[in-house]
Amino acid sequence: MVYPTDTVYGLGCDPLNPDAIRRIYEVKGRPDEKAIIWLVHGLDDVRAWCVVDERAERLAARFWPGALSLVLRRRGPSPSQLPTLGVRSPGHPAALAIIAQAGGRVATTSANRSGEPSARDAAEAQSTIGQQVDLIVDAGPAPGGTESTVLDLSEEQPLILRRGALSIQNLEAIVGSTISVGPGS
Repeated sequence: MVYPTDTVYGLGCDPLNPDAIRRIYEVKGRPDEKAIIWLVHGLDDVRAWCVVDERAERLAARFWPGALSLVLRRRGPSPSQLPTLGVRSPGHPAALAIIAQAGGRVATTSANRSGEPSARDAAEAQSTIGQQVDLIVDAGPAPGGTESTVLDLSEEQPLILRRGALSIQNLEAIVGSTISVGPGS
């Protein structure tokens, strides 16, 4: 399914359905080593799966819902799972309604082919991946138009994995320390 978020249009599915996850990778042409984040309503939804420290608490209180994706350590990952999980609470009513209907979580990535620009509206998503998806929810243009900032908090030193809508300075002010920037960010 393709739907709007507050940043760009997303391509999502049930995160607990391995076939649906595999389909997202196929539709996007996404490399297997690139993880997919989960959209949630808020930090309370994350606590069952991830370790939530004070930094995550402060950042979520300030920037959620919004354009900040946090990478956190998983609680007891199985051998088939990555040790971390990216999570974000979007600030778009359509995305929040979809999350609610999906049981509080949706695995998501931008609605585009890997390496191409993210779709900012339903027409852009339709033109690139529309023939490969079951449903496109058109709720007008995504208001943000810029991908979320991805901040890894799984280690002691916070690390920007992707620059996006939020500045490093704004994040550092909330974290209370400097944030490193990963290669390619």
